[in-house]
Amino acid sequence: MNCKQFNSISLEEVLLSLGHIPTKQNEKEAWYLNPFAGEFQASFKLDKRINAWYLHSEGIGGNNTDFMKKYLKTSINEVLDWAQKQSFSSFHQQHQIKNPKPNYRIDEIMDIQNPDLKNYLQERGLSPKIYDYIKEVRFTVGEKRLYAIGFENLSGGFELRNSFYKGSLLKKDISILDLSSSIKDTSNFQDGNIKGVAVFEGFMDALSFIEMQKSFTGDILVMNSIALLNKSIEHLKNYPNINLFLDNDTAGIKCKSQILKSFPEAKDHSGIYSNHKDLNEFLIHRIKNNVANKSEYRTEKLNNSEKLKVRNQEPEIKDTISFKRKR
Repeated sequence: MNCKQFNSISLEEVLLSLGHIPTKQNEKEAWYLNPFAGEFQASFKLDKRINAWYLHSEGIGGNNTDFMKKYLKTSINEVLDWAQKQSFSSFHQQHQIKNPKPNYRIDEIMDIQNPDLKNYLQERGLSPKIYDYIKEVRFTVGEKRLYAIGFENLSGGFELRNSFYKGSLLKKDISILDLSSSIKDTSNFQDGNIKGVAVFEGFMDALSFIEMQKSFTGDILVMNSIALLNKSIEHLKNYPNINLFLDNDTAGIKCKSQILKSFPEAKDHSGIYSNHKDLNEFLIHRIKNNVANKSEYRTEKLNNSEKLKVRNQEPEIKDTISFKRKR
């Protein structure tokens, strides 16, 4: 995604994805509380006609790129990298209008069978333990047939991933998994008293949580896009105990902040993987460390074994030499 493409996306949708809702609006404009700092009177104006903003309290304004540079306090390249990871509907609609073809079609939904998908999951630190929560989706884009790991949402749409493809099919929505039916023994879980929900931005982090946990008995809510933050917050009202496992990047921190404003009692668990971008990256790092430690242990054990072997052979060598001398 380049600046021109990002600036063509509705700024209203960008603001919504970050959890900012207008205090008042009409067909031409919308007014927001300052998204860069706290205030009680809306001074941030969005002109819907030209898709531009102006912050009256600071006397500055601009386009989408200008806004996100200030909001994330980062460079244009990092802004575009952030935008590329989002699923803005207005951006997809532009492509659908300009390119009515290729068409998307789901051909088959089945249990995970493809070896390439299994290998990809293994690379992401995920074992067959998580297969029950995903599907293999075979689909066609134009005339090209593809396959990917599919994670279903509440509207019957799918988030799709494989080693070279990241996207979604059908309607975008949040996903909710109920783990209580799959857990028999709750005695080993470190937070056994949790009876609530664990919240994730993407399904790979949710699957990583399932991979690592032993007996969590609550629900898992996957936002699938921070554009669905407000809908996620609505669903979180149903839970007495909220546990956040959001990304440690700027967007994830902003998202966490919005949820904590609505639910101050929610628990933030991102400190567990504070040196990593997200939970899946932490899982992969942990697995690699375990493999390295085991390799070190085997090497040390082998070295000790070789030393012992040499020591055991020494008397034999001496005896042989002594025997030859006698003759």
